[in-house]
Amino acid sequence: METRELQVQARGIIQNVLVGGPEDGTPVLLVHGNCSSAQFWLPLVRRLPDGIRVVAPDLRGYGRSQTAPVDATRGLSDFADDVAALLDDRSLFPQDGPVAVAAHSMGCGVVMQMLADHPGRFSSVLLEAPLSPYGFGGTRDLDGTPTTADFAGTGGGTANPDFVARIQAGDRGAEAPTSPLAVLRSAYVADPASLGADEQLLLDTVLSTAVGEDNYPGDAKPVQSWPGIGPGDRGVLNTMAPNHFNVAEALAGAAVKPPIVWVRGDRDAIVSDTSLFDLAYLGSLDLVPGWPGAEACPPQPMVGQTRAVLQRYADNGGSFREVVYDNCGHSPHVERPAEVTAELLRLLQPVR
Repeated sequence: METRELQVQARGIIQNVLVGGPEDGTPVLLVHGNCSSAQFWLPLVRRLPDGIRVVAPDLRGYGRSQTAPVDATRGLSDFADDVAALLDDRSLFPQDGPVAVAAHSMGCGVVMQMLADHPGRFSSVLLEAPLSPYGFGGTRDLDGTPTTADFAGTGGGTANPDFVARIQAGDRGAEAPTSPLAVLRSAYVADPASLGADEQLLLDTVLSTAVGEDNYPGDAKPVQSWPGIGPGDRGVLNTMAPNHFNVAEALAGAAVKPPIVWVRGDRDAIVSDTSLFDLAYLGSLDLVPGWPGAEACPPQPMVGQTRAVLQRYADNGGSFREVVYDNCGHSPHVERPAEVTAELLRLLQPVR
């Protein structure tokens, strides 16, 4: 499928949108994750058949969209409201009505927020390696109970400062383990060879990330509990901190419940019950000093939390199906593009 880019003004900012397929085609919205952009979807978009209308925006502060502040106190609502405004743009979606959506990582949190705040906009949902409905880090059980009252170990201060600096510098090398290319190879996928000829394209999406306290990673605040840093109120990582983002109840009780397919890799290094980006799990490996132990600060059971909330979603009248790919990491549509495309097309069958 050939694509082109459109510049659309919505909610006071210019959003860059990747568009492909005929105007009268079956509409599919694609929402990318953190430290990437709409072009991260191209390995999947290329496999979509004629008759699909693809709309994939660059979220604010990513790709070629305008760099605008992110108010973390609203959770992921700044992103969700931006995307909802695009659904009302008839130059992107000529046909009014609900659309199918596929989302990746943080983008899944954006879609969860939309299911709660903008009911009826989606006909079906594919969640790929989704952020837990209880946010990222700082919760101890399947009910999303906060590990500490100050939400220590979450938010903008948890980002590796060298990784952030290398994004800002546009570093394209692979020598340092914290370089964007090294992180792309080690954390975004289980097998670096799966990046193939798209490696530099996908690296471009990582390097498109706007860096700063109002964007990625955001600000931080000192707290009393280990490891001494807590979430601020600005920027991307704070939008996912559990004090700001917790849509579990709203998702389980959503007024409109489209069918959900949840796809993930069994070797996901970012969103898992043993996440290498969860400071509590890193502490248990003695990679962050001073960890107070599993009783005081257990790793977040991210996968278990998502499964428990989606089960409640199903019990309340919705439906979901979980698909797990063996030897696959955080980006199944890059590592298993044919299989993920097939899952998306299966969701579209009732619409088409």
